[in-house]
Amino acid sequence: MLQPRLLAPLRVLERALVPVFRSSQQPLSSPSIFFPRTLSAPTTTSLLNKRFPSLSQVRYASHASQGTANRHSRDPAGKRLGAKRAGGEYVVPGCIIFRQRGTKWFAGENCAMGRDHTIYAAEAGYVRYYLDPEQHSDRKYIGIVFEKEGKLPAPRNAPSRRRLNRVAVPRAPVVPETDAAQSDLVANLEDGTMVSSVEAVNADTGAQLRPGYMYREANWQIGRAGDKAGITAIPYNRNNRWLAWRKRQARADRAAQMKSLKNKKKASKKAKGGR
Repeated sequence: MLQPRLLAPLRVLERALVPVFRSSQQPLSSPSIFFPRTLSAPTTTSLLNKRFPSLSQVRYASHASQGTANRHSRDPAGKRLGAKRAGGEYVVPGCIIFRQRGTKWFAGENCAMGRDHTIYAAEAGYVRYYLDPEQHSDRKYIGIVFEKEGKLPAPRNAPSRRRLNRVAVPRAPVVPETDAAQSDLVANLEDGTMVSSVEAVNADTGAQLRPGYMYREANWQIGRAGDKAGITAIPYNRNNRWLAWRKRQARADRAAQMKSLKNKKKASKKAKGGR
């Protein structure tokens, strides 16, 4: 590539010779006027281009060519598809087992499939890749078993074991009795009054609670407190508009009072900040 200071005289020569070459390409009655018989016009032009390569038109791009901005986006990174957990590996709920495009594998026992066909575990257990000809002859399944020696597919008409990872256990025939000294929820009826077991034990042993603590009082005792004190509520009369107005006025006064207190706090904060 020639330097810019050498290109100036060559461009001047180019401007002088190009019109002559263009006129020579037009059909003339006597082409020997411009070119000698030894050399023809096309050969002269080719020789000049070989000797002076700068005579050919040079175009300098003013900006980047189209498509260079998207050159790097044509080869995106891989999506890391395939198996993420091997057969017999322990997984927890939500763990991804297999990523795929399309349904090459289907979700089996205790598994689920996402909207991008990702198969993940719905229960904690061990991964199994298996076939189930009775369910479908060509499909391949991924499932979860709770025991390490478990097998899939499960026998037909076998009880399902996929709810909260629970296993059927026979219930104990004898229910253990609750110790009255350990629970304050067990109550005894003494003389028509409900007394909790903790109160009964503490009354016998003389145990005292720590400062700031109190015994738990049942809701039915709180509800009966008004009856024991002889307090009766006045029945509400819907036709008493005077009482309704007083209640409404009391609510409005209370709201105005709270609003004024809020404004006073804001004014005091501004005054402190100004100082």
